[in-house]
Amino acid sequence: MQALSPAPARAAHLARPGRPAVVARTLTELTGPTRGVVELPVRLMWNADRTFDLGDPDELLWMYENVLRETTRAEDLRLLIHGRTLRRVWRLLNLPRGVRQAWESRHRGLRTA
Repeated sequence: MQALSPAPARAAHLARPGRPAVVARTLTELTGPTRGVVELPVRLMWNADRTFDLGDPDELLWMYENVLRETTRAEDLRLLIHGRTLRRVWRLLNLPRGVRQAWESRHRGLRTA
């Protein structure tokens, strides 16, 4: 008689191979800046110019994409991403499929944002 193997556990959504996407528990906990200039730490952006003017829509999107894709810390999300702004720009962000799926699984309202 052959033993039955358990069903495979649901795979985590990956930001990149081998690294799960980090998702905030709630959008309201995301209290990052909404204006001014932000400089990302090297762990999130390896470019020499890591500053982003949040008043420039393209720079705002670029910063959010980098933080959502590269972070391994929930604290980065809380300090750098603003929940209402994230909801407003969600459809415009160019994100890896795993990151988008992870966020939309936890925050279903982003699917219709």
